[in-house]
Amino acid sequence: MLLRVMGLNYRTAPVEVRERFSLSREAIRRGLENLDEYDGLSEAVILSTCNRLEIYSVAAEGCEGSAAEFLNDLTGGVEEKYLYEYGGEDCARHLFEVAASLDSLVLGEGQILSQVKDAYALAKEVGATATILNTLFQRAIASGKSVRTATKIACSSVSVSSAAVELAAAKLGGLEKKSALIFGAGRMARLTAQHLKARGVGKIFVANRHLERAQEMAQEIGGEAVLWENALKVADGVDIIITSTGAPHYVVKPWQTQQLMTRRGGRGIFFIDIAVPRDVDPEVGKIHGVTLYNIDDLEAVVESHVAARRLEAESARKIVEADVAALMERFKYLKFQPLMADLSNRAEKIRERELKRISGKLSDLSEEERRAVEQMTRKIVRKLLRLPMMKLNGAAGTHEENFYAAAVKALFRE
Repeated sequence: MLLRVMGLNYRTAPVEVRERFSLSREAIRRGLENLDEYDGLSEAVILSTCNRLEIYSVAAEGCEGSAAEFLNDLTGGVEEKYLYEYGGEDCARHLFEVAASLDSLVLGEGQILSQVKDAYALAKEVGATATILNTLFQRAIASGKSVRTATKIACSSVSVSSAAVELAAAKLGGLEKKSALIFGAGRMARLTAQHLKARGVGKIFVANRHLERAQEMAQEIGGEAVLWENALKVADGVDIIITSTGAPHYVVKPWQTQQLMTRRGGRGIFFIDIAVPRDVDPEVGKIHGVTLYNIDDLEAVVESHVAARRLEAESARKIVEADVAALMERFKYLKFQPLMADLSNRAEKIRERELKRISGKLSDLSEEERRAVEQMTRKIVRKLLRLPMMKLNGAAGTHEENFYAAAVKALFRE
């Protein structure tokens, strides 16, 4: 059994690379549904967020290349310089740190735990997980919850949306009585709107391809929904545009922005693009009067808040390390489960066969007596197997495990 993770994140790949490998839910589902096409690859979970793409997998010995092949087929190929790979305990530790938001751009942010849950739920729904990844993800999710309840790592934490608003406030000298246009009506867009309101922004316009969603969000925040196709016309008088859609292509283009700036008569405008893939064509940032920031530019804002949570992060890492150690102890025994299950199944088949063979001689027994015979034979099997099972469990994780595994196979398998 080879447990590993391969992927890229905000540390190893800039946004212009990450956006090329942002996978939709349907693309992930299709990939997992075809997992059996890859030799020896028995389990997989795909985690795709704005800041990372990771594939957790379980492969048979000698099939190490299957996970890389799976990743390449999903993405069309990723340059090795952007990738990291961890196996075994390091893989487990990495996932636990991800779930605990210790590996996030925003230390302590809460969205990643939900994203880990969703990634695991989809893989399980498709049937792409079994004992190893079920155990790994269930323990990692539980550990992530423990970190958030036992530490203050999430207290006063900065999210991507709040960092975007803070950046705007710093660059514009405050946001009171300013106006803003938000592209998108998803969770991130809603959080951004709430932070804008909290900072005193006077008017917020909401644009979404589905007008009813824009209207719903606008009603929640006391803003105004606008037609998608008219959004940049509304922007003639706004100070800030924040984009957070799930579009696979640019929704704000240079020619549109050039027309906007002409109408504004040289009055500057501030763009923050927190979407991955990006919503704003990078060429927009070259237009006179436009200031454009993307999600990677928020790192400095986030870093200024990290120091206050570093002590909490140390406490969180202690929880993670203890949970990883407990998991690896559990995995020692999981290694022998298929062998022990095989041994139990063989013994049970022999028991059933022998009972069936003499069933004619037991025809005079009452139903209660038949159950007594059934129970007695089951107990005999369990007692005969008890010592071999104990020896296998006791050898797990020691230098004797290979000896005992080979001995049981040689003695009990045909």
